Amino acid sequence: MQENHLKKLKAKIRRVTSLLERAYGIPRRERRGDPLDVLIQTILSQNTNDRNRDLAYDRLKARFPFWKDILRAKTGEIARAIRPGGLANQKAKRIRDLLQWIEDRQGEIELYFLRKMGSEEIQETFGTLKGIGPKTLACLLLFGLGREAFPVDTHILRIGKRLGFIPERLDAEKAHPWMVPLVPKGKSLSLHLNLIQFGRSICRAKNPKCEFCFLRGECLYVRRAVHRDHQAN
Repeated sequence: MQENHLKKLKAKIRRVTSLLERAYGIPRRERRGDPLDVLIQTILSQNTNDRNRDLAYDRLKARFPFWKDILRAKTGEIARAIRPGGLANQKAKRIRDLLQWIEDRQGEIELYFLRKMGSEEIQETFGTLKGIGPKTLACLLLFGLGREAFPVDTHILRIGKRLGFIPERLDAEKAHPWMVPLVPKGKSLSLHLNLIQFGRSICRAKNPKCEFCFLRGECLYVRRAVHRDHQAN
């Protein structure tokens, strides 16, 4: 990315962050969750919504109160517990394999040791595991460890492309390293949560409420739509 282009994108995202905070406020960072709970919840959130993720997680913990219980269970039993979250067989195997990997590495099933590790080291440690992609790692860092990280979900990818700070050619995985130098320092949590709220209420995938949008001045999607209308007329 050229330096001049980088400066323009940084300035744009600062403006977007400020406008979002004016509309929705500055989200308070809740008490850090158990890193392992956050990691499991993020795996369960893949390709589903928050409601189904939470239902799958609650059912998982009700069926297996301790993580060690999952290692004694068959994959099918785990899959039945998390069925509401979708992709149950795939996620069940990933969760079981992850817990086994943690126990083999640490001798116990917990991730509090990560608090002593740097973010890059954590990414290198977990990045090779199946099902632990950039978004999952970013969620672990942001919500489980209170670090600066910026998860890119479907809402943020869509909005980023419409506003013009994520190139159209990038998928969610490639958008993560792209966003690293762009997010204002100390604003990862605010920008992430506020963009998700904005995506659910205004910048929806279908029938976005452009007429009510307070980010119209930053939006390429609107400019293109206006240009198409002019050409049609």
